[in-house]
Amino acid sequence: MPEGHSVHRLARQFGDVFGAATLAVSSPQGKFAAGAALLDGQVLEHAQAHGKQMFLYFSHDHVLRVHLGLYGAWDFGGDSTFTGASSIGAPRRVGEQEIADDSGTGGVGGYTGPPEPKGAVRVRLVSEHGWADLRGPTACEVLAPAEAAAVRAKLGPDPLINAAGDADEFVRRIRKSGTGIGLQLMKQDVLAGVGNVYRAEVLFRLGLDPQLPGTSLSADEAQALWADVVALMNDGVRDGRIITTELADRPSGLGIAVGRASGWRDDGGGRPGTASSVNREVPVEDAHYVYKRNGLPCRHCGTVIAMAELGGRKLYWCPSCQG
Repeated sequence: MPEGHSVHRLARQFGDVFGAATLAVSSPQGKFAAGAALLDGQVLEHAQAHGKQMFLYFSHDHVLRVHLGLYGAWDFGGDSTFTGASSIGAPRRVGEQEIADDSGTGGVGGYTGPPEPKGAVRVRLVSEHGWADLRGPTACEVLAPAEAAAVRAKLGPDPLINAAGDADEFVRRIRKSGTGIGLQLMKQDVLAGVGNVYRAEVLFRLGLDPQLPGTSLSADEAQALWADVVALMNDGVRDGRIITTELADRPSGLGIAVGRASGWRDDGGGRPGTASSVNREVPVEDAHYVYKRNGLPCRHCGTVIAMAELGGRKLYWCPSCQG
């Protein structure tokens, strides 16, 4: 399941390539035919992400809500103008990861329109310059603006929105429950957008025991947790991948130090020499402290990284650094 940084990049991509365009909307699969009919011929006014959900706001007070879930993904293609700030080349697929388009249908000359749908395409959006196909989402529905607002109101604060008061609201929510913080960070009504990778990594970076009850977490610790998630997820938006290690902790020595250590922000386009392009060269084995490193030595103390099931997901941590 894509974490919040990918969905925010996706919303930015939709705004860049479809914003203010009149779209032809269809449901090749047929399961979304009624919803597609409501949106067909309307203008996409703007796109917003909240946590792991995306909201596409169309004219005539219609909102398309999409939650990709475990199996959903978008495919894109179009002419040479069909790229945006979140593109890696022209993205062919945005789901669990973004893949540069080498298919000959996106971001190249000779574009003649979208190809025949492949597989079970729930929704197809088509503009003058390109197309996007959605497959396998957990949720896909047309809402009124008030209904979309009600859905968002049930979600916790989003670190990538980081609106006034969000930090304090997160502190209040996580500290009011005796549930362990490792489980709480995965609850979208506590913190919207964090998934298994960010959960494991931020707890390690702050030396917090995943089993620590929220009621035992100090206000300062909760504020530090919020600040680190904000920094790491913004780096994820920039880089198009999750990198949580500092440069000194990467055996390869590749990449630019992340987060507040780098002080670098770019538009996510990955131009040569930017933090975004350099960090994409960081090997997977150097990118994380504990996530999927069970059985390997901790980068800081050498203790073997542990793994256990928690809330139906795998939790990774260092028993010494987070004891």
